[in-house]
Amino acid sequence: MGAFHAYDIRGVYNVDFDKHTAYKVGYFIPELLSTGKVLVGRDCRESSPEIHEYLLKGITDAGADVYDIGLSTTPMVYFGTANYGFKASVQITASHNPREYNGMKVSRENALPVGFDSGLGQIQEWIESGKPTPAATSRGKVVPMDIRQDYLDFLLKFKGDYSGLNISFDLSNGMAALFARDIFGDKPGYIFEELDGTFPNHEANPLIPKNVEALQSLVREKGSDVGVIYDGDADRVMFVDNEGKFISPDLMIAVLGHYYVEERGLKGTVLQDIRSSKAVGEYLAPMGCRMETWKVGRAFAARKLRELDGVWGGELAGHYYFKDFFYSDSGLLASMLILRVVAAMKRNGVTLSQLIGRIARYKNSGEINFRVEDKAGAMEAVRELFTSAETPTAMMDFDGYRVEFPDWWFNIRPSNTEPYLRFICEATSDELLEEKVAMTKKLLIERFNAKI
Repeated sequence: MGAFHAYDIRGVYNVDFDKHTAYKVGYFIPELLSTGKVLVGRDCRESSPEIHEYLLKGITDAGADVYDIGLSTTPMVYFGTANYGFKASVQITASHNPREYNGMKVSRENALPVGFDSGLGQIQEWIESGKPTPAATSRGKVVPMDIRQDYLDFLLKFKGDYSGLNISFDLSNGMAALFARDIFGDKPGYIFEELDGTFPNHEANPLIPKNVEALQSLVREKGSDVGVIYDGDADRVMFVDNEGKFISPDLMIAVLGHYYVEERGLKGTVLQDIRSSKAVGEYLAPMGCRMETWKVGRAFAARKLRELDGVWGGELAGHYYFKDFFYSDSGLLASMLILRVVAAMKRNGVTLSQLIGRIARYKNSGEINFRVEDKAGAMEAVRELFTSAETPTAMMDFDGYRVEFPDWWFNIRPSNTEPYLRFICEATSDELLEEKVAMTKKLLIERFNAKI
């Protein structure tokens, strides 16, 4: 049962879970969420049709009805859940993972995420304990449901004037292709827009540098103002500037301030994850925004933004959350809003690289992954190493540790989905950054036999 994680159910199909797991997940969801109706969508992966078949069989055997929207982006399922008042939904997807992976993202009423601590752990326990799954006397039915146009109409309310922009898109052979041309038209340059769950051109993970190289080349070749790349299920989006440089996704939280504050006059609370650059809050504070920092992942972020009644939020991994979108994340919506800002800046003679240059004030290590057996001990050792030599100005301990000092900070946290300890560091100079990263590597390799 290695497929049950903090945020979702995900793993190598037929290794970490199989069709029988999918059946049982489907069977137990109506009981878990006290509903007789479940909305279901799926991505284009090779294994999605089989998972879909068994998931639906489980739901209907439990006596609940399935409202099947077919091929969809993950945010389209969130929209369907909240917009039509469903108390349960499942998107079959492995998001950005390689082709052999698949999984299920489960949501409850108002598109609130169901994570391990809020329901997935209970389903895992029921499966592992062999809880019976007898077919109900009145079997549920499968109702085909077409919500594509409603979702597109919702998105188009946020469309800006992009006519002055030269845009390049990489759709990663993923689900963003369902909507990209309907939103942005035929003028931009598009690559890898055929739905293909084998991901023949590159893995649908824009955080891996080699997966962005084709888009960077296209931006340079076309002289584009901006490049946009989505992950496999279109809940994440990342950007390349006019010089072909990849932009750290957390910085786009600050860019969104120009839309929400300057265009719409909404200041309020903004959410960032514990790995986000200090530059984000420093850029948004003069606009009148109040920053809140919280745990990594949709299972935590979507709930926190709703709890705070925040206006928007984002993560280093390229998720962006919006009060406008049921406090959920959408790669397409995020790109529409950010491109509005890029277009407005261009009209004022400011390029995207210049805008990012105004925001990014620090040197950043990016996330460094350490394979470590004793994750808890290693985190404590790194914290002790630095706090024993220097007094912190701030310390957070709700997702690993984030420890801040006057001219640098670090976050060290265990991955919720992979066997890694993740470290990120930011400093006012390259020299200071290199020193702190080197000290961390030395400690973890020598004392904990860490592998990078």
